[in-house]
Amino acid sequence: MLLFVIHSCLIIVVLTNTIYIYHHNNSTGSNGTLTYIGTRGDEFAYRHLRPHHELGRAKFSYYSSRDKQSMADIIADADIVINLIGKYYDTKALENTDSFPFLNYKVSTSVWEANVEVPKMIAELCTEMQVDNLIHVSSAAAGNVDSASEWARSKAEGEKEVLKAYPWATIVRPTQMFGHEDKLLNLFAKMAERFPVIPLVDGGHALTQPVYVDDVARTINRIVDDPEMFEGRRVDCFGPQDYSYAELAKFVYDITEQEPTLSDVPAEVVKYGANVLQYEGNPMLTPDMVDLWTEDYLPEMTAEKYEAQKQLGKVFTMKDLGVEATPIEKMAFKYLYRFRKGGHFILAEGYH
Repeated sequence: MLLFVIHSCLIIVVLTNTIYIYHHNNSTGSNGTLTYIGTRGDEFAYRHLRPHHELGRAKFSYYSSRDKQSMADIIADADIVINLIGKYYDTKALENTDSFPFLNYKVSTSVWEANVEVPKMIAELCTEMQVDNLIHVSSAAAGNVDSASEWARSKAEGEKEVLKAYPWATIVRPTQMFGHEDKLLNLFAKMAERFPVIPLVDGGHALTQPVYVDDVARTINRIVDDPEMFEGRRVDCFGPQDYSYAELAKFVYDITEQEPTLSDVPAEVVKYGANVLQYEGNPMLTPDMVDLWTEDYLPEMTAEKYEAQKQLGKVFTMKDLGVEATPIEKMAFKYLYRFRKGGHFILAEGYH
């Protein structure tokens, strides 16, 4: 888990347990800014971030999301706080027990803690320390408060708690993100490396409208440029087109040239495998992810309805901030071709 504090005449704090968006949002590390980066890990967890900052303008220090004072120390004097903290699975660890089998998996960090309790504490600290602006990155899935997925429900509750503690917070709601380190397109390719049959949850008919992670990062930068304009408002981030999960799977395998068997499997059956895979260190699939993939993962409105809104109380989109949505077809090959046997050179003449 990393925490970023950027100091210049404008002081920005970025709190995150994943460097995914921040890795694509390196403009905050230039233009004379001084960045304070808090981390729970060792140097190897953040050393790749150093080139994102001007020489001598990055400082790394330890913090814990369970130590309120350590977070307060880093947030102190901030003008803007950007919260990227979130988790899609419970972190589990083995512990000894007195009875057979003498071992038990305990939850060390839950989805609810990461997505609700920690954002709530951050918002309370921002109010207490009179931080000018708070940007809370949530998810489009938060729009479905009755979702079967605990993760989606926790995102909705997290937004509620943030706004309760800090009513003028800016909420950013991206749909599923794709990019070099994504857990969407890469997931299909990685599953094909391990399994000959790929289950499509309930046939893979649910829809999703993926957004490019760089576009989300640029949108956050635009909000930082004029944070007062977006106080108490929401910014929805989504791609130019929706797809079913079945269409995405076929799209990925068309690029990677992997040939797994795609099988229509009921969600309850997929959960049998997910119940095992969830115990991996960085799980490929969890039962809650299966629940999430049974539902549409779309923005709240169509593009036309977003444009037709009245200005008062308007929900902003990336387009309103001058960010054009990047088509998934334009970027996917750049990081999926590595799953081809022999890479992309296998199809080129003169290399054999």
